[in-house]
Amino acid sequence: MKLKKLLYTICGVTCMMAATSCSVEPEFYSQVVPDTFYSSQDAVWQRFDRPFTHWRWYVGHNENRWMLQELGTDEFCLPTRGSDWYDGARFQKIHHHEYTFDMAWINEGWRLPTMGVALAWDALEDLAEIDFDKLGFESGTRESMLAQQTALVASFYLDGLDCFGGMPLYRSTHEGIKGRSTDVETFNFVDSLLNEAIPNLPVKSELGGMENGSVNQAAGVALKIRLYFNAEAYIGKAMYNETAQLCQDLINGKYGKYELDADYRNTFGFNNEKSKEMIWSVPSENNKLESDGTHWSYMVPYNYKNFLGGLEGSGSNNGIGLIPGLDPTGKRYDYNIGGVYQRFNDKDVRKQNYVYEGDGNYKGIFIVGLLQDPNNPDFTCTGSREYGGKIINEVDQVAYLSKVGSAEYPTVESLPSTIGTAEENSCVRVVKVSPRPFQADVKKKFNPDIPFIRLTEIYYTLAECKMRTGDKAGAAELINKVRQRYFEDGVDPDPVTAENLDKYRMLNEWSMEFVAEGRRRTDLVRWGAYVTENWWDHVATNNVNLNRFPIHYSVMGSNNLLEQNPGY
Repeated sequence: MKLKKLLYTICGVTCMMAATSCSVEPEFYSQVVPDTFYSSQDAVWQRFDRPFTHWRWYVGHNENRWMLQELGTDEFCLPTRGSDWYDGARFQKIHHHEYTFDMAWINEGWRLPTMGVALAWDALEDLAEIDFDKLGFESGTRESMLAQQTALVASFYLDGLDCFGGMPLYRSTHEGIKGRSTDVETFNFVDSLLNEAIPNLPVKSELGGMENGSVNQAAGVALKIRLYFNAEAYIGKAMYNETAQLCQDLINGKYGKYELDADYRNTFGFNNEKSKEMIWSVPSENNKLESDGTHWSYMVPYNYKNFLGGLEGSGSNNGIGLIPGLDPTGKRYDYNIGGVYQRFNDKDVRKQNYVYEGDGNYKGIFIVGLLQDPNNPDFTCTGSREYGGKIINEVDQVAYLSKVGSAEYPTVESLPSTIGTAEENSCVRVVKVSPRPFQADVKKKFNPDIPFIRLTEIYYTLAECKMRTGDKAGAAELINKVRQRYFEDGVDPDPVTAENLDKYRMLNEWSMEFVAEGRRRTDLVRWGAYVTENWWDHVATNNVNLNRFPIHYSVMGSNNLLEQNPGY
């Protein structure tokens, strides 16, 4: 209660200053409590929004959640680039699944969702005490607000279950310290929260209506789909039939109006708040709610801002890139998964260097090849390390290519290709979420919202459920309905068929469609591939304990009721 009174005091002083800005006479309170602070609709909405502010940052801007899902998979790596990015070999350890309980990013993977749970329950408790009728709210607003906070808690706990397994389960901020519940108890708890929330969540009635980050009914159902879809990995119980039914209902419009976008840029571009397929997204607007789902500073090459006409506020540290698809000689690796850039068909409209064309228009999602804008030759990205002063040629390889012919590496065949042997131009990069404009259009810089759940995920989930239950033809039809938008006139030169659809084609389809969207680890774990498959410089450990992360020592130290995950 002391903490809550302090929160009210801080918020109350701020709002009091705003509310009395037209008067020089102060109004004094002995204490600020809900009855005095929540005296307007604006104040109530501020209270409602606080947990969503945390969620927006955690999902759409903070890199730790994204790294938990993407680094250590067959999709992305953060290689050591000369003297850059060694960092005590921590990114090499991540790539090799050498997880330890002192890794700070794993600590954030626990801390941030559990903090979100606390914020959401705290907000719900306050909102539940407010007289909405007295403040003139529309009927159903109270129920919607409470349901959205409940669904938000479910979303945070789902992340915890996915990364760590059983979590300490709280239903209010008044409960004492708890130990971990079992995986099944955590699964059932998330399910019960969604069952409670979904009936009272708002329904999107306008196709392509404005998204603002709130949790609508389709988003609640989509969270339930994610829970059921991965049930076999979470609790050892396959629930593909139940998942399929929810997917079909959502696609059929039972939970609101959605359809696939005809163009991927409608989903990810500068006006994507009106995307027809967006189910739940992180709002972003330049100078207001700036979010960076691409994790720009990690992803793009040094000096890349100059490729965009000197775009302000777009410096980079040149780190993360796609797992290479080619060896140093240019030969394609033949692993079952990984090297996603090479898996895109050459006729796929996404498989080209990202070029901003002005007025919010662009093409391509990759940073690849010679980084000189074909429409603006003066817009180039030059090197700062091995290729200083030269226009960077970004390659789908990792190797000391600049050292070929030296005494150490006389031929290209002698070059090693490992997580520790990269150069500044190694690895294709991705500019898909949060594309950026030229400096001339700088006001558009953070306009793209961050897709968190989109209808395509429901199509692919239903496809995999059909595949797993024996209907490969039905699965192929669903995937191809999405794929056709990436080819001229909808002619796909390599469609999915009942004959070519197997575990690896399914995994690679997931990778191509959702590259850089922060979900790869979950897909690999669901297929049992996270610890059993080889890719590039990663050798399978075959250690199922690594399907979950360790709990950080600081978390364990703060709660002696917690037990560490097996194997750590």
